[in-house]
Amino acid sequence: MKQNKIDKKFVYLISPNKIKDENFYINLALILSSGKVSFFQLRLKKETNLNKLIIGKKIRKICKKYKVKFLINDDPLLAKKLNADGCHLGQKDMDLIKARKILKNKIIGITCHNSINLAKRAIEAGADYLAFGAFYASKTKIVKYRASLTILKSVKKITSLPIVVIGGIKLNNYRKLLLNKANFLAISGYIWNNKKYKPLEAIKKLK
Repeated sequence: MKQNKIDKKFVYLISPNKIKDENFYINLALILSSGKVSFFQLRLKKETNLNKLIIGKKIRKICKKYKVKFLINDDPLLAKKLNADGCHLGQKDMDLIKARKILKNKIIGITCHNSINLAKRAIEAGADYLAFGAFYASKTKIVKYRASLTILKSVKKITSLPIVVIGGIKLNNYRKLLLNKANFLAISGYIWNNKKYKPLEAIKKLK
């Protein structure tokens, strides 16, 4: 997963908070066919485990078809059940060492908010990528931590792990993050709740 130059597959796509109907899967296939997405994260906070399994199986097939890594938010056990490519862990989720026992050599990424100390801990524990944010105001989730571009420069000095940035990323601010050495942009609302563009049009605008 090492990466330095800007990759054309720089999008780390996060699911909408709720998957309502079959249209979602049609749109997902179109978006992944654009060749701009490296990772897709299933993030459904208010869904039953059974529904997550049903939804996850459908998504895994689409991700596989377009060679996109399929990750599960928060839940290493669900990631294992779905045979996903890995899992993303927040600071309040299962710790990385335990998750590693469940997921073995699969991808595990860690939320580091705006903290170099959290990043150092994640690096030591064997994280595969580090996520920082929020960089901008977001409607997808309540922003408790704000990160600035200086943290990207600082973290690049201590690790070559890929860096994922998150929080309110859209058309008018995404380039700045890539130019400041972010490897992947975690995007959700800009794609799924865009009042101006349909999901495929929205992703095509990110060049």
